[in-house]
Amino acid sequence: MARDISTVGVVGLGTMGAGIAEVLARSGLDVVTVELDDAGVARGRGHLEHSTERALSGGKLDSAGREALLGRIRYSTSLSDLSEVDLVIEAIPESLELKADVFAELDKITRPEVVFASNTSSLSITEIGVHTARPGKVVGMHFFNPAPVLKLVEIVKTVVTEPEVVTEVVEFAERLGKVPVVIGDRAGFIANALLFGYLNHAVRMYEQRYATREDLDAAMRFGCGYPMGPLALLDLIGLDTANEILDTMYHQSRNRLHAPAPLLKQMITAGMLGRKTGRGFYTYDAPDSPNVVSSDVVSTVESVPPRPVAKVGVVGTGTMATGIAEVFAKRGLDVVLRARSLEKAQASVARVKKSLDKAVVKGKLSEEDAALALARITPVTDFEALADVDLVIEAVAEELPVKQAVFAALDEVVRPGAVLATTTSSLPVIECAASTSRPSDVVGLHFFNPAPVMKLVEVVSTIATAPDVVATASAVCAAVGKHAVHCGDHAGFIVNALLFPYLNDAVKMLEAHYAGANDIDTAMKVGCGLPMGPFELLDVVGLDVSLAIQRTLYNEFREEGFAPAPLLEHLVTAGRLGRKTGKGFKDY
Repeated sequence: MARDISTVGVVGLGTMGAGIAEVLARSGLDVVTVELDDAGVARGRGHLEHSTERALSGGKLDSAGREALLGRIRYSTSLSDLSEVDLVIEAIPESLELKADVFAELDKITRPEVVFASNTSSLSITEIGVHTARPGKVVGMHFFNPAPVLKLVEIVKTVVTEPEVVTEVVEFAERLGKVPVVIGDRAGFIANALLFGYLNHAVRMYEQRYATREDLDAAMRFGCGYPMGPLALLDLIGLDTANEILDTMYHQSRNRLHAPAPLLKQMITAGMLGRKTGRGFYTYDAPDSPNVVSSDVVSTVESVPPRPVAKVGVVGTGTMATGIAEVFAKRGLDVVLRARSLEKAQASVARVKKSLDKAVVKGKLSEEDAALALARITPVTDFEALADVDLVIEAVAEELPVKQAVFAALDEVVRPGAVLATTTSSLPVIECAASTSRPSDVVGLHFFNPAPVMKLVEVVSTIATAPDVVATASAVCAAVGKHAVHCGDHAGFIVNALLFPYLNDAVKMLEAHYAGANDIDTAMKVGCGLPMGPFELLDVVGLDVSLAIQRTLYNEFREEGFAPAPLLEHLVTAGRLGRKTGKGFKDY
């Protein structure tokens, strides 16, 4: 089949249908498109002209190529014009009734060997296929938006799809220059099943005033390297579309994490559907515009003056402590680095020197600035040497008793009015604060690894943290060139609370033999533009570390869906901890 396809029918010319038609025509195929009425045809033609015009101005097409591409597309308002096509791709709105009607009609019009593909992102292909006399020739072919740009296509087979049909559709997708992954018929397939659970969780965090929309979005962009934050992405997808996908997933999985957050329904009722209406989680300067109205920005930091910070103490000598010392010294602050022994302190300073030398070689720092930065770091072994600092950052092992002992020691020697901070990524900050006689001066400052490179810092305030301490933490982040996001003292803060349930869902998907680790990784990288797939990331973080974080989240929120996947526990027990042991979900 893949060899004989020369003409393809596309039903529906919305954003997706028009994008798919462009992909087909760009590959040299003749395309027959069908819309409900002339207005629909005009809209679809507009999409295509606009998109190819962009490709022309971006140098991806020349004018002869654009003319030839547009010349290969025919427009119609009658399905009967698809009688001679070799394959049909349906891209109409997400309604089972509408799709069933179209497929039943196509069944009568086309030749019996013609394959039908639906671009649905969440409906059951099996349920669509039964409305034809050829369910073995019905597949899902889920393109991602924008179809001309994104490479992923999820090929969805049902229990009755003929194996040769799957092979041929995979070859056809490759011929279009796409990256196909083959999966079974389950709500959300791979990408949406993992993506929408994460997006829904972000809406719940926003709904509970856990963090502002700006901070939730910035946390995932700067902390995980995601191309967009979750709430901005929902605005782009459309809140109504997201709600439908979640609803479909929930009815199949009965997983409470897929039940659409109540806020979504309220916003949809109010007509706040995202970019397309000009208002969603953010307000845009016009419908369909990507430009956010800046006067709309929300901040949770009280406008109180921060405390002055000129001298900083860092406790610890690990990767994080060393990186944080470098960050402050490079920005002109004096740093007192406290270690358990002078050898450890000196080794830590030597690591800072190595990092600074690297920056000099790369031309990011002058030799003079590197020497000045290094001279600002004083290695010490006594807590007393921290007596006059304005801010102390604790970066010792992630064990509560160890951290509590450090805070008790700091409480005795550090001057009153100094800010005491912990870099913990998962322990309760209030437990550290409770080990001191000044809990109002304690705050979380969670730097990301490697600290000199990563822009994000999570500023975590406890129920006891004073407003001027939060303001100080914020000001210090700005002074050292970091992007601060604010949240309350809950397990996982923002990034880990959003990231790890998604990673856990991926493990459960693998455990259910729904798709292989490589296909799941490909789907998330190619389909959602993430820098790493979930299994690559788990292997980098370490499966033992990931399991500990997942358990912390489950123990705090008692959310059934947060319970660590048994497969993750088994791999940790078997000593397969990821890259550090050479074996994790993958072998290295």
